[in-house]
Amino acid sequence: MTESSDEKAHSDEKAHEAFIDTNLLLRFLLNDLPQQADAVEDLLKSAAEGSVILRTNVMVIAELVWTCESFYKLSKQEIRDKVVMILNTPGLRVENHDLLLQAALLYADQNIDFIDAYNGCWAKDKRISLMYSFDQRHYRRIPGITVEAPGT
Repeated sequence: MTESSDEKAHSDEKAHEAFIDTNLLLRFLLNDLPQQADAVEDLLKSAAEGSVILRTNVMVIAELVWTCESFYKLSKQEIRDKVVMILNTPGLRVENHDLLLQAALLYADQNIDFIDAYNGCWAKDKRISLMYSFDQRHYRRIPGITVEAPGT
């Protein structure tokens, strides 16, 4: 049995997909280990040229934000700019790109924890306007979200 041209194209495309982890993005963004940063830059150039399709997910971006905050002590504005840069990297496909972009902007502009900003954006995307939480201060800063504590 032979592969059809569509199946072959699909299998070729899959062969060129790869996951990119947080540590690679950190090396690239921070250039704290120049040899590794250069290797990641070469990989990103290959992705921009279409030689490889790089994919990553929400957890990688969340870990990137957390590491930049807790270990590197970067400001929310610096972190937002780094997240936006990653989201706009040619050849890199980021799961829930638009929600992450909205969250990055809220995170810096409204001084909200990144995960809370993402959860608020996710809820709004799902047309959920009421959130229950005992920690309400960040969710209250998200336009279109009402937050209540259970039992009140």
